Amino acid sequence: MVLVLSASLHGCLAAIGQGQPPRKPTSIHPRAGFRSSVFLPVSGNVYPLGYYSVTIDIGNPPKPFQLDIDTGSDLTWVQCDAPCTGCTLPRDQLYNPSKNNFVDCKDPICLAVNSPNPPQCKNPNEKCCFQVQYADHGSVLGFIVSDTFPLRLVNGTLSKPHLAFGCGHCLQNRGLHPPTPTAGVLGLGKSKASISSQLSSMGVTKNVFGHCLGDNRGFLFFGADFVPKSGMTWTRMLQSSSDKHYSSGPAELLFGGKPTGIKGVNVIFDTGSTYTYLNLKVYETVLNLIRKDLSGKQLHDVKDKALPICWKGTKPFKSMRDARNYFSTFALSFTGSSNVQLQLPPENYLIVTEQGNVCLGILNGAEAGLGTTNVIGDISLQGKLVIYDNENQMIGWANADCNRKFGSF
Repeated sequence: MVLVLSASLHGCLAAIGQGQPPRKPTSIHPRAGFRSSVFLPVSGNVYPLGYYSVTIDIGNPPKPFQLDIDTGSDLTWVQCDAPCTGCTLPRDQLYNPSKNNFVDCKDPICLAVNSPNPPQCKNPNEKCCFQVQYADHGSVLGFIVSDTFPLRLVNGTLSKPHLAFGCGHCLQNRGLHPPTPTAGVLGLGKSKASISSQLSSMGVTKNVFGHCLGDNRGFLFFGADFVPKSGMTWTRMLQSSSDKHYSSGPAELLFGGKPTGIKGVNVIFDTGSTYTYLNLKVYETVLNLIRKDLSGKQLHDVKDKALPICWKGTKPFKSMRDARNYFSTFALSFTGSSNVQLQLPPENYLIVTEQGNVCLGILNGAEAGLGTTNVIGDISLQGKLVIYDNENQMIGWANADCNRKFGSF
């Protein structure tokens, strides 16, 4: 999840080397008609990997890059041989820009990347720079570049749009520990700099995208062809000139179908976050409700390196199927719409670890430096088709089988 996409820094080259209730799953099929959409297979999981990624070709000739899927971030970026400080990939796997790839400060995309602040450039012909700071205290510094993204549309044609993205040449404290093997981030946020927005502005796809995250696979699509005509639950995106995230609310928290007294909860949908983070008041309420619900059941607190709050049973759990009956379902009931709920059954807030314990995948956002922000992460988005309709400013979801093989939809 991105906290800040800061203004581009003049002289960023100089920074190199410096201190561094369950329903039938919705079926997904391409619609007849528009058929200008891109469908990509996804790999990954919440545990033990902690991320989901897609592989996208960039350049001519095309070179594949594995990118983390991040709806909480606007800018797509890849590790870049410019040269690079802090990169985690071998040099031959880095993106190697040519002189013609660099974007000038006067280019509108440079303004979009740095919005709401203007680019900090001494003259308009300077290279456009960027800096991204993440909630895990990692950061990426680099240049904005533009290159070909060969994309196969569902109608069979090959589109080759020139898209702007970040050439990250200075990485600090990046990502998970150990670092993920990915080359960078696929930014899917709301701003004009995001891939979805750029594809839409070029007429390649509509400004709609969706994802379905399964146990070890899933899919991602751009365009409206895979939006089901029925079976989706929709809620409005919150509108704010300063908020580039996919936010919705307010919502009331339910547990076991009953009110908890927690109301007015606004949430951010963020695939760049492995787990779900709640503000202190909501987090403490959730934890107390779970512990009260477990009273008298044969589960006991245990320490596990995977997560802060864990329980063990009379014997090790082999899967969530073994553990889920001990726990109840949470739900977020969006009060601005009638009967709109995001159901969070046990598999959407718990994991079973390698030690056979069951651990809580809802974390204290205050401890992560998120303040009062509530983030719905990958764990709570699994097993759901989630669609971000920027054309109509709506977020939708439905239960879905995200583990089906690519091409079977």
